[in-house]
Amino acid sequence: MRILGLDVGSKTIGVALSDALKLTAQGVTTLAWSEHDMSSADKELQNIIEEFDVSEIVVGLPKHMNGTIGERGELSKIYSKRLERKFHLPVHLYDERLTTVAAERALLEADVSRNKRKKVIDKMAAVMILQSFLNQNQ
Repeated sequence: MRILGLDVGSKTIGVALSDALKLTAQGVTTLAWSEHDMSSADKELQNIIEEFDVSEIVVGLPKHMNGTIGERGELSKIYSKRLERKFHLPVHLYDERLTTVAAERALLEADVSRNKRKKVIDKMAAVMILQSFLNQNQ
């Protein structure tokens, strides 16, 4: 059984999975979706959940640097509750402050072109969210 990590944006969802021992996170894909139609990524998520025997989900919770939750954070909370109802799995919210910044920095240090960075940044952020969650819960 694995843990699914999600970085939920306004147009895409970065997806990561833990290994079977729940020690490491690997990037899987980036899904296109619309925050105005929260069911738009359901089919792809269902396929991933079934294929990889997912037992729980971690969703990044964007917070302001002072710890308050803004509009994006509220949307993540709503989406998390929806995922719980839809897939009947426990969903954890995990503070994702600075994960996208860290992912961008790592890609810059690896000299990844701007065009390629745009394609993988959400998936990389999902990896960082999930890996942080795994590290905290070991």
